Amino acid sequence: MSINTVEKIDNMVKVKHVLVSVSDKQGLENFIPDLLKLNPEIKILSTGGTFARLQEILGTDAKSNLSQVSDYTGQPETQGGLVKTLDFKIYLGLLTETYNQDHQADLKRTNALPIDMVVVNLYPFKDTVSKPDVTPEAARGNIDIGGPCMIRASAKNFIRVASVVDPLDYPVIISELKAHNGMTSLELRYNLSKKAFDHTAVYDRTIADFLAAQAFNTVKQCYERS
Repeated sequence: MSINTVEKIDNMVKVKHVLVSVSDKQGLENFIPDLLKLNPEIKILSTGGTFARLQEILGTDAKSNLSQVSDYTGQPETQGGLVKTLDFKIYLGLLTETYNQDHQADLKRTNALPIDMVVVNLYPFKDTVSKPDVTPEAARGNIDIGGPCMIRASAKNFIRVASVVDPLDYPVIISELKAHNGMTSLELRYNLSKKAFDHTAVYDRTIADFLAAQAFNTVKQCYERS
């Protein structure tokens, strides 16, 4: 399999489609309305508790700007939210390149949207395993799969997509969008990408350290019926 080499990109990318699914919801009450002030046509995809929070923030505007990921993909969330965003249309929208004709044909074929910004942060796994008497099974059940995948996909495609993992970056992003007619620069997207990969690296390191510290018998006991 050959690796695609990109030779042409746009320095500035208009933000039209945003995917938001966050554990830390602080700052959304300002960030999301500010995005819509800059571009009232922005379409936002979201899931679960984040979708509910955005409905509260947007009020009547939610009908025209906000959609459930499940409505977009045509696939309902599985029990307990096990699978929500792991979908072909989502990752096609995250990974496509503007000047790749095959990618653009795939978007058209599947009626998928090119996603320009991903706002995703992960529940601190350290908080889960710091709870008294946490079991390996409880820890396992709290390992996020879709979140890290979306962060990594959007961060990899920094040539077009802004990967936002830190609420403290919201004001900086809005400031840039205001300065550039609702567009992100390659420099901003690249800097956000570096931060995004660090976010997932810390997350995975915390999980790996926790699992390494568990004796196998402790793990086995979680699944033995008395």
